[in-house]
Amino acid sequence: MSGIIDMIGAAQAAAVVGLIGGLLLGLSARLGRFCTLGAIEDALYAESTVRLRMWGIAIGVAMIGTFTLAGLGAFDLSQSVYLRLAWLPAASVVGGLIFGYGMALAGNCGFGALARLGGGDMRNFVIVFVMGLAAYVTISGPLAFVRVALFPDRALDPGEMPPGIAQWVEGATGLPAPALGIGLGLVIIAAMLASPAMRRAWDKALWGAVAGIAVVIGWGGTAWVAANGFDPIPVESHTFSAPLGDTILWLMTASGATVNFGVGSVAGVLAGAFVGSMIKGHFRWEACEDPRELKRQIGGATLMGVGAVIAFGCSIGQGLSAMSVLYAGAPVTLAAIVAGAALGLRHLIQGFAPAE
Repeated sequence: MSGIIDMIGAAQAAAVVGLIGGLLLGLSARLGRFCTLGAIEDALYAESTVRLRMWGIAIGVAMIGTFTLAGLGAFDLSQSVYLRLAWLPAASVVGGLIFGYGMALAGNCGFGALARLGGGDMRNFVIVFVMGLAAYVTISGPLAFVRVALFPDRALDPGEMPPGIAQWVEGATGLPAPALGIGLGLVIIAAMLASPAMRRAWDKALWGAVAGIAVVIGWGGTAWVAANGFDPIPVESHTFSAPLGDTILWLMTASGATVNFGVGSVAGVLAGAFVGSMIKGHFRWEACEDPRELKRQIGGATLMGVGAVIAFGCSIGQGLSAMSVLYAGAPVTLAAIVAGAALGLRHLIQGFAPAE
């Protein structure tokens, strides 16, 4: 199998891994309606928790798969990008709130925008482009100086425990991290399926599981490439903030730049969403006809790009990939994203006038 890496190169192999997982995520979005903002809207305004429970199933499956890989020695949790830096709680809260509010204004997260773009909705091209640009402005552009001053990254000191809940529990109790992760994943899935409505919506449960499997493929695939290739490849899974910028940059400089996991992931979501929309018969070209809507989408996408970089991940990056390794900041960031989205939705639907 390592011969594949020799033939196409480590970076290209990582991109293929991203492509496969991205395809599954794109299909889950179009065929299963797996959507961050949609799940929050349903819970707050439609009195339905089915799509929110889809997220719980995705998290549980991703957690079980990821910690199974760790238990088998196929994935070292400490290699995860989320467990190699110290956790900064303020960044999780502030970045999550900014991202969530921007998501509500834009009407989609980065992943959701890609899924809709794959279905022909050109309004989401603006969201994807602006979010990717804003992410790079915050990572290495003019806003990077402000970000580093307010939320400085810090590498772990030698011997310092990674910011992982499983590692903390293992250190305190001796319970093996894989056992904790797998057990917690099973509990989460059982809790999600406790709802009769969720059990009836078996297709939603299935596509939630598919989204979780996509995350496991990311961790396992990039870990395998990193272990068998000669080039240094980060061990990562799906997120849709910086990879949008990476994709834009690669499209402009492909002759002198190398493709990576994130670019493959973005391409996979677009392809999966296109296939899914064709299967459903939902593919149609759409464009923005309301300047106010366009202004709101540009503003929301900008906030999402900035917020995701501060929080070290978007709703998929923190809500699925980081949760799957039990990164300590993931539940905090996810809660902040939900709170920010709820505030943004209230602003759009009800306004900020006090209730009478």
